[in-house]
Amino acid sequence: MSLPAGWTLSASAFNLTPEVIRAERTAPDLALSLVEGGTASAIEIELGQTWRGFPSPPPTETTDFRDRLAAAGGGVSIVGVSIDEFDRGRRRTDAERRAFLEPQLRAAASTGAAGVRLPIGQAGALLDGLVPLLDELDLVLYEEAQGHETPTARAAAYDRIGELDTPRVRLLLDISMLMPALPVTYLDRLERGGLPADLLRRLRDEWRDPATQDAVVALLRAGGVPGPVHTLYMNLLVRFGRSEASDLASVLPVIGAAHLKFWDLDDADGRVTRPIRDVGAALRGTGFAGTLCSEWGGQEWLDDDPWQMTERHLALAREALASV
Repeated sequence: MSLPAGWTLSASAFNLTPEVIRAERTAPDLALSLVEGGTASAIEIELGQTWRGFPSPPPTETTDFRDRLAAAGGGVSIVGVSIDEFDRGRRRTDAERRAFLEPQLRAAASTGAAGVRLPIGQAGALLDGLVPLLDELDLVLYEEAQGHETPTARAAAYDRIGELDTPRVRLLLDISMLMPALPVTYLDRLERGGLPADLLRRLRDEWRDPATQDAVVALLRAGGVPGPVHTLYMNLLVRFGRSEASDLASVLPVIGAAHLKFWDLDDADGRVTRPIRDVGAALRGTGFAGTLCSEWGGQEWLDDDPWQMTERHLALAREALASV
């Protein structure tokens, strides 16, 4: 079976972050490699990672990138943008926040992107005033929700998207919100780092039990998280969610794109593909038309080849989506 009409699998250049840090090739060249190598024809990029001129990269660089992508048979789907809330320790005013964001929107449009992405709720008071600019630039602003940012936890931010009632502002759902179990390699890393055995057992066997989250917070507050895995541990509080697809029923009509977040490819029990199938099934009857982007988060603790990881994940995703 093929994907429904209007559904596009894409790949995120964020997956290549370790190569960007290595700096043996430029960030635009690395992003382009996803298309030139046949991994995907549509890609997401991060504006701040791709050009040193952030937040106002030279137009010659963004249009050149667009032309090179087109020549290779590809294009940009969504550009990750951001709002720097502080300027030398002083909180920016709304006017200053918009002045920081607007050149990023114009740069994204010059790459040929269909949309831009911000964390859900970050635009805040700017949201209404941005719609005319989004119309001018022919862009969609996707507000991204992930991990613990459920419709219940961020009700006002989700409601705002619906209240605006414009196709220029949509929700981008990251399926890290819907993890049935934690990544096998992540749990192995915590074990090697010395996490207490009882909590490890709960994380392995009872991830979705609310009492497990209570135990996670209790160990952190008690200062019991081993130093070598302290940073990784914070994913349990921020990046790893435990919701069901049914929890998204009220917001399905405003979903315009999805991140098929993955951490590793150990799918023996469906912990990688089940959220993909669940989201695919939920979206199939909504008229959804947009990108579903492979985004690799496991580079934080894994050293695997990012191109191979992305290609293998896209193959899993294609099969899972075609089966719903």
